[in-house]
Amino acid sequence: MNLKAPGEGKLSSVEELCLLKNPYIPFKDNNDLFMKAMRENISWHRENSSYYEALCLESDFDENSFADISEIPYILANFFKRHEIKSVKDEDIDVHLTSSGTSGQKSQMFFDSWTIRSAQQMVANIFDYYDWRSKDKVNYLLFTYEPEEGSKLGTAYTDNFLCEFAPINSVHYALRYTKGGHKFDVFGCIEALKRFEEEGLPVRIFGFPAFMNFTLEQMKELGVGPLKLHPDSMTFFGGGWKGHQEKAIEKSVFYKNLEEGLGIPGKNLRDGFGSVEHCVPYVECENHEFHIPTYSRIIIRDVKTLKPMDYGETGYLNFISPYITSVPANSVLMGDLASLHEAKECSCGLETPFFKIIGRAGLSKNKSCAIAASEILKEFSGGQS
Repeated sequence: MNLKAPGEGKLSSVEELCLLKNPYIPFKDNNDLFMKAMRENISWHRENSSYYEALCLESDFDENSFADISEIPYILANFFKRHEIKSVKDEDIDVHLTSSGTSGQKSQMFFDSWTIRSAQQMVANIFDYYDWRSKDKVNYLLFTYEPEEGSKLGTAYTDNFLCEFAPINSVHYALRYTKGGHKFDVFGCIEALKRFEEEGLPVRIFGFPAFMNFTLEQMKELGVGPLKLHPDSMTFFGGGWKGHQEKAIEKSVFYKNLEEGLGIPGKNLRDGFGSVEHCVPYVECENHEFHIPTYSRIIIRDVKTLKPMDYGETGYLNFISPYITSVPANSVLMGDLASLHEAKECSCGLETPFFKIIGRAGLSKNKSCAIAASEILKEFSGGQS
């Protein structure tokens, strides 16, 4: 993939950082490059976004003299549900994605060629790191929205992109598109899994974990299985259990149920974390921890003071990365509560810190893709889910 950042050389460090092949270089080995890249990115947005320039002036922030990334002005993720801001011309926007599947306010995120393709390259680097790229055909079960013409849903876009790492034999969508909207087809999912077992090809399952969990429950009620899928099968979930928290189970229990119900080895069961406002991929290691890739940094902020917190303390999750050039979302404060941990606390061998998601910081009428999806699940199960 021949990628070039915009700006005719103004973002050379951004380009160098974001195209590093090894996604888990220890921070101490590339911190200087990361800081250079952030300075370039901040200058880019100040020059091209009047909003971001005003934000920096109001914060009395100088990208040439700041000493710590916690000083970089952040923008609330919810801001993008009410405002459309760009740092590139409209004709330079390649992809426009939203974060909500049904009603409610939607994050409107715009991506130029560099931003979307560099984020995809990060995903590719992580798949290569874990040797998840395959030349053999696989069957896909996608617990996400079946695309409709002109769909701009971020989750559907991401899950379809993930199908590029192994040739497609067949694809089955759990959330089928009908004239009345998307409907959860649990029985179709069960039939697809049974067919996949018979065909004997590896299976890749992506999307919302709540739907996979409900499918496993329905299989037990119907006396289906346990199935034995190809040992090279894998899962890669995303979106969490938002809006469906009352049915969430411990991840260890969920993975155990997957191993027993589908025969997929535990090392091939992974979860991913990210958002349309921040597309850097956070992927579980073999110990199921979200290690931070070398392309980004994370700060945990106190829920009252918003000051940076120490390792192990719980606060708001603040993502920081210079990858994005289309929108000034280089420092995004999420509504998620999390804690940050040193690499040595995990035995997987990766040398970058990791974070744990604790939950959401309260309820909101704003709906993410996962919340909208959970409403479909509740509708399917008669409100009992």
